[in-house]
Amino acid sequence: MHTQRLMSPRIVGISLGYFMVMIDATILNVALPDISRDLGGSVTSQQWTVSAYALAFGALLLSSGAVADRFGATRVFRFGIAAFAAASLLCALAPSLWLLIALRAVQGAAAASVPASTLALLGLMYPEAGERARAVGLWAALTGIGFAAGPMLGGILVEAGGWRTVFLVNLPVAVAGLLLSRGLGVETPGKPTRLDPRSQLAAIAALALLTDTVIELPHGGALVPGLLTVVAAAALVAAERRSPAPAFPPVLTRIRDIRTALTIGVFIQFQMVGGLFVLGLYFLDARHFSALETGFAFVPLTVGPMLAPAVGRLTGRLGARRLVRTGLTLTVAGNALIAAAVLTEAPFPLLIAAMIVMGWSVPFSMVPLTAQLVGAAPAGTGGTAGGLFNAVRQIGGALGVAVLGALVASYGPADGTGYALAVSAVLTGAVLLGLVASDLRVVAAAPVASEA
Repeated sequence: MHTQRLMSPRIVGISLGYFMVMIDATILNVALPDISRDLGGSVTSQQWTVSAYALAFGALLLSSGAVADRFGATRVFRFGIAAFAAASLLCALAPSLWLLIALRAVQGAAAASVPASTLALLGLMYPEAGERARAVGLWAALTGIGFAAGPMLGGILVEAGGWRTVFLVNLPVAVAGLLLSRGLGVETPGKPTRLDPRSQLAAIAALALLTDTVIELPHGGALVPGLLTVVAAAALVAAERRSPAPAFPPVLTRIRDIRTALTIGVFIQFQMVGGLFVLGLYFLDARHFSALETGFAFVPLTVGPMLAPAVGRLTGRLGARRLVRTGLTLTVAGNALIAAAVLTEAPFPLLIAAMIVMGWSVPFSMVPLTAQLVGAAPAGTGGTAGGLFNAVRQIGGALGVAVLGALVASYGPADGTGYALAVSAVLTGAVLLGLVASDLRVVAAAPVASEA
C-alpha cells in the first residue's frame, strides 16, 4: 500500500516541478561558451548568467514559504510551474546577454514558488515519519538526478540546437508536472500570514551586492559594492528586528534540528553549485571538451542521486544526523579527490572515480537534512520552513559560483578549479567537525538534563 502511494503520479508531478527548477541551476553551465559566442560576454558575465537565477531564486524563497502557507501550497506550486515555463520561453528568445541575465532573474523569481510548496505538500501527503522519509527519498532521487544531469542534458541540447534549446526543454516538463499534479487531494489551510516587503528587498540587495563584490574581487572593483553590501546587510538586520513577519522567523530558527539543516544546507549547496560551475569551465577551457563531451563528463555525478530512495529508507530507520555525517564525509572526500586529480593532471578515469564519490555525497546529505527539516517544522509552518531551507541553499549556491568562480578567474581554468575544490573540501570539513562537536555536547549534556 505504501509503495503504491509513494509511486503515485501525484508525487511524480510534484517531483517534476522541482526537477525542472533544479535542472535549470546547472543545465546552463555547458551552454555558456555558446552564449558568449552568440551574445558576447566574459567570465564575469557568465557568472552573472548563473548567479542571477540563483540570487532571485534564493532571496524570494525567504518569503515564498509564507506565501504558500497563506494562499495554499497547491495553488502556489501550480502557479510557480506555469510562471517558470513562461519565463523559460522568454529566456529562449532573449536577443542580448544583459536581457538574458535579467530574464534569468525573472525565471529564478518564478522558481521560488515551487520548492517551499513542494515540501509543504510532502509533509501533508505523508504525515507518518517513516513514510515521509521514503517519500522524500523518492522526491530527492528525481530532483537530484535533474540537478546532476543538467550539464549532460545541456550538452546534448546545445550540440543539437544551440543554447536556446536549454530553456525550451522546460516547456514539456512544465506541462507534464501540471498534468500529473492535478487533484492532489491535500492543501495547506490558507491563513492570514503577514508578509514584509522591507525584509525581502533588503535581502535581495544584500545578496546581490555580496555576489557582485566577490565576482569583482579579482578585477579590483570590489570596494564600492563591498561598502554597499555592508549598508544593505545593516538594513536587513534592522528590518528583521522591526518586522512583524521576519524572513528568518524565531519560531523556526530556535529549533536545533532546523538550525542544523539551514547551516549545513548553505555549505552543501555552496560546493555543489560552485563545483559544477568551475568543473564545467575546466572541461570546456582546460581540457577543451565540446559541449556534448562536457555534458557526458558529468554523468558520474548522476549515479549518487539514484541512491536517494534507499537513503530515505535508511533515514527512517537510523535517523537523520548519522547519515548527514556520512554525507559530509563523502563531500569532503569527493572535493579533495577531484582537486587532487585536477592539480596533478591525473588520467581521466581517476577523475571519474572522484566524481562518483562526490555524487554519492548528495543523497546522504540532502535526503536526511530535508526529512529532518520537514519533521521538525511546527504545524502550519511547513511552507515557511521549506522556503527558508531552500533560500539559504540557493544563497549558498550563488556564493559558491561567485567565490569558486573568482578563483578560476584569478588562477585559470585548470589550477583555479583545483584550488576551488580544495577550498570546498576545507569548508565542508569544518562544517563536519562542527556537527560532530555539537552532537558530542548534546550527548554529554543528556545525563545532566535527565537528572535535572
